[in-house]
Amino acid sequence: MKRKTIAAVLIGLVLTAAGCGSDVETRNMEQIYADEGVPVTTKTVAPTLFSSFVVHKSVLTGVHESSAYAAVSDKIARVHYKVGDFVEKDAIVVSFPTDSPTAQYHQAKASYDNAKALYGRMESYYEAGGLSRQEFENAEASFEVAKANWDAKSQSVKVKAPISGIITRINVRESDNVRKDDELFAVSQVDRLKAKLWVSDKQIADIRKGVSASARWNGYTLEGSVVEVDMSMNQQHKAFGVVAEFENPGTLVKYGVTADIEIETYQNVNAIVVETKDILTDESGKSVFVAVDGVARKKPVSLGKSSGIEFEILSGLVEGDELITEGQMHLEDGKKIRLIESAVNASYEETH
Repeated sequence: MKRKTIAAVLIGLVLTAAGCGSDVETRNMEQIYADEGVPVTTKTVAPTLFSSFVVHKSVLTGVHESSAYAAVSDKIARVHYKVGDFVEKDAIVVSFPTDSPTAQYHQAKASYDNAKALYGRMESYYEAGGLSRQEFENAEASFEVAKANWDAKSQSVKVKAPISGIITRINVRESDNVRKDDELFAVSQVDRLKAKLWVSDKQIADIRKGVSASARWNGYTLEGSVVEVDMSMNQQHKAFGVVAEFENPGTLVKYGVTADIEIETYQNVNAIVVETKDILTDESGKSVFVAVDGVARKKPVSLGKSSGIEFEILSGLVEGDELITEGQMHLEDGKKIRLIESAVNASYEETH
């Protein structure tokens, strides 16, 4: 809108000049600028919050996740839950047949029952004084071994959830044949999510534990912070690992999605900030133009951090300076200017 207004002002000046007689018709644009001033807009410089970030894509996973694996090679008898279901710790999720020779489920159950009955009798004899302590402890040890074996066989055919949470992955279906140590399913606590990022050696210098981070996916934004920062480069990735965790209220963001992870690397709550378009570069370095008593003054500036479209100004501008934000490409130090904020405002009001 501002650029269109400035163009309209320039056209108006040319048309005005064209209608003022033969002497004025010979004036070129430079003469118009010299007589009327270069039309510009300005902005009063004031301290503001400035932050810079690094942005990476990463997969969001549960902060706490645990998988269950097959303890036997056998056929799946039943899958009791589906992906997305909430399960309590120790809930049976996947079952194998109990009559399979591989599982030896019934043999272990019989051994446990026999050892338990024998242990009960031995305990009674021992308490009555009819059994030595050594004989009782042997019976007790045999019972504990049988119980541990029964627990192991039971868990091998009735696979339980290792933690409470959401089932985020099930790798088997009923009647599938699986091998020992195959992953059966995974359970995650998704009220908090985490992301692992790999950042360069230049970026890692500005990242520290505790700085704020956010994850954006499908219109949702999760807030969190960096919880882990590697101190040495991973040779496989040729980068440094960074882990960030995020609150996921209502579990709106799904487990396993790829999100844009934004980590704050710098913050200055009292910064002088200038848009990149307002900074000029020439053989003398970086500079800006400010309005002083109706003329443009060129001021060298030194730049700090960048946020992509803005730069932090370390020196050269101070609070209260009138920074020229439009028309600066036609300026030189000391050139006469004409402020047109009122024209911009009037144009804005007409279109709204």
